[in-house]
Parts: sequence; C-alpha cells; structure tokens
Amino acid sequence: MGTKDKASNEAQDLKGKVKETVGSAIGDDDLRAKGKADQAKSALKDVGEKVKDAASSVKDTITHK
Repeated sequence: MGTKDKASNEAQDLKGKVKETVGSAIGDDDLRAKGKADQAKSALKDVGEKVKDAASSVKDTITHK
C-alpha cells in the first residue's frame, strides 16, 4: 500500500470517527450514520489495497522478481 493511499484512508477513518462522535453527542443520527459509513469505506479501501499488495507479491514470486 502506498503511503499516500494509507494516509488518505486513515484521514477518512478519522473523519468518520469525528462525525460519529459529534453525531452521538448532539443526537444527530444522520451525522452518526455518515461517520460510520466513512469508516466502513476506509476499511474497504484498506482491504482492497492489501489485496493488491498480496497479488503483486504473488506475481513477483512467480516471475522471480
């Protein structure tokens, strides 16, 4: 996973946590749900990046690079 991608995913996760916390604190269920959605998107992107990294590693092993 590239550093830029990782930083972007972590920023989105943090943004989601803030939205969720603020939404819970002020009783805004819509904001809380948006925060949870941001966190879920971030987690999915992390998984996608890890899959790409693993596939690249397998490819490198097969081609002996």
